Amino acid sequence: MDDLGGYTQSEPRAGHRLALHTAAKRLRAEFRGVFGEETIERFLYGAYGDISVRGDVPDAWPRLTERYARRRLHALARPEGVGRDGPPVVLYLCVHNAGRSIMAMGLTARLARGGAVAWSAGSAPGDAVDAAAVTAMEERGIDVSAEFPTAWTDEMVRAADVIVTMGCGDACPVIPGKRYVDWPLADPRGRPVAEVRPLRNEIEHRVRGLLTELGIPPRD
Repeated sequence: MDDLGGYTQSEPRAGHRLALHTAAKRLRAEFRGVFGEETIERFLYGAYGDISVRGDVPDAWPRLTERYARRRLHALARPEGVGRDGPPVVLYLCVHNAGRSIMAMGLTARLARGGAVAWSAGSAPGDAVDAAAVTAMEERGIDVSAEFPTAWTDEMVRAADVIVTMGCGDACPVIPGKRYVDWPLADPRGRPVAEVRPLRNEIEHRVRGLLTELGIPPRD
């Protein structure tokens, strides 16, 4: 395996090659004129390697691979001015990227109705999204079970319009000129659903307020 732009290169499984080939075609069409074929495949297959070494269910690898490669390519493009006319990007940062930031990302996607793009990442990503957070979000009709804890990258931070920090302290990246918002929220890790529900509600309240500040009426 070789290091590849923050990802780990890995040879795809035989059953995944067709899915990755199809994903590469979609990404090439989506980023035509922005990135060349070599760059797109480098990020795609690098993302596959990073996901495969984490031990998730293999059937999910191609879908997760395309999602995270697309997110990182968008992040790489924005600091250069590509896509800056689109909706604002809100980046949620916490420690494990398994609870608070995942819930905030899911709530933003639902409440913004396309008016904002939400990303999330962590300083020390966990192995999987917290089960209690998944359940609490399911109660609001939002499925985050397919999300995958990831570490932030420089291009993600530089691409964001608003960076919301949640307990990552000094580990959070600081870039001059960026808008930072700190939400002092408890870590739901290891807590039962009954204790995560109030946290989910608090995050929703804060997400609604942030969207309103950005001029994006939150969904009822």
